[in-house]
Amino acid sequence: MDSNAETPRPSPEVVAALVGNHREFLAFLQKRVGDRALAEDILQEAFVRGLDKLGTLEQEESATGWFYRVLRNAVIDHHRRRSASSRKLEAFAAELEHEVKPEADLQEAVCRCVGQLAGTLKPEYSEVLRRVELDGVSVKDYANEAGITSNNAAVRVFRAREALRKQVARSCGTCAEHGCFNCTCQAGPGHCA
Repeated sequence: MDSNAETPRPSPEVVAALVGNHREFLAFLQKRVGDRALAEDILQEAFVRGLDKLGTLEQEESATGWFYRVLRNAVIDHHRRRSASSRKLEAFAAELEHEVKPEADLQEAVCRCVGQLAGTLKPEYSEVLRRVELDGVSVKDYANEAGITSNNAAVRVFRAREALRKQVARSCGTCAEHGCFNCTCQAGPGHCA
């Protein structure tokens, strides 16, 4: 196939049929995904992806039927992606639930300024770190306390840890690179020797 060959353009009738069915297409998608904004996104993406194929269609009826098949496939793809993402978050939440706590002396070896630096994070990050990491509350229990799903709580723990890691690296420099063992930090952040 010649890469310079033009893709055939759809006939005005085919375009009119698809545009004329916009509301029906949107209703079809919204019923299957349960969210109007998401349905609009999927419909827009399907229109964009389908443009290349539209030129090969001749009749209005076949264009509409063909586009419903495109939409069904788009819904299936959406649910597969969402399911895979949900499984990954659930696995991460389960991993956090069974995480091994460090020994007391190892925990004491961590830089004193880490606790103070956690207080400089966004309030929800500071709170999740305090409850899960310091108070030892499970991610599931924290999720119940916060009124969020376990998956959202797991994501919040992950993001809070990342934000804290960056804050410690900014404040402590090379001390943080070596795990803050034998730390010479003073009472406040930014005082690593």
